[in-house]
Amino acid sequence: MPSSDGARKAVTKSLSAGLDGAVKVSRPVLIAHIQQSRRRRPDATPEQIIDALGRRFTATVAGTGAAVGASAIAPGVNTPMSLAFAAGDVAGYMSFASLYVFAVAEVHGIPIHDMDRRRTLLMGVLLGDAGAQSVQKVAGRTGAHWANKVVQAIPMSSIKQVNKVLGHNFVTKYGTKQGVLVLGKQVPFGVGAAIGGVGNAAFARFTIRSAKRAFGPAPETWPVHLASMVDLRDSGPVGPDTVLNPRYVDDGAEGG
Repeated sequence: MPSSDGARKAVTKSLSAGLDGAVKVSRPVLIAHIQQSRRRRPDATPEQIIDALGRRFTATVAGTGAAVGASAIAPGVNTPMSLAFAAGDVAGYMSFASLYVFAVAEVHGIPIHDMDRRRTLLMGVLLGDAGAQSVQKVAGRTGAHWANKVVQAIPMSSIKQVNKVLGHNFVTKYGTKQGVLVLGKQVPFGVGAAIGGVGNAAFARFTIRSAKRAFGPAPETWPVHLASMVDLRDSGPVGPDTVLNPRYVDDGAEGG
């Protein structure tokens, strides 16, 4: 079994790469993701759709975690390959987490175009209370629901400073937590699959709770750009391959 240091290094590298790709998910992909849930329940409120997005997020990452847990200890898979499976799992989780967080932002009527502000929001949510405290401390802002401030109130100079603080905490704290799960996926078959799925589901639930604290209560009505239903029958599935496909990436950074 590899050392915990080796596992954490692999996860840290994957976290950095995963974060870089995850913040670039394009708005058309986010809108498609939201409207896929709305088509299933045309009369659903914003709150109900946010809950549905959370359930899809949890179910998806739990499934990918279990798959990696089983694959990493299959016959013929050596230790380096096992670490590669685990690192890929982290990158996939990051993609789905960004899809969820930024879709929730859209439902709240606060779309974020700027990559630095997206990075602040995603890392802040994934770090939970520690992330919220870092944003509030560095930016000099207070308040329970800080996500909207990332877009409207915090100047870019402060955003870049926040990201430096969040980036360090994100890699050390979140990377360590994921590192434990990476090692867990290299235990005997069956147990590894269970740890992978349950562990990813636990992180998804944490992310959902953190997002609720960051955004506050769901709006009672739909924002203008989501007020009407959109026919997306030909949009195709939305997943990590879609999120990280250059075709769906925002190349430029617009003002957020």
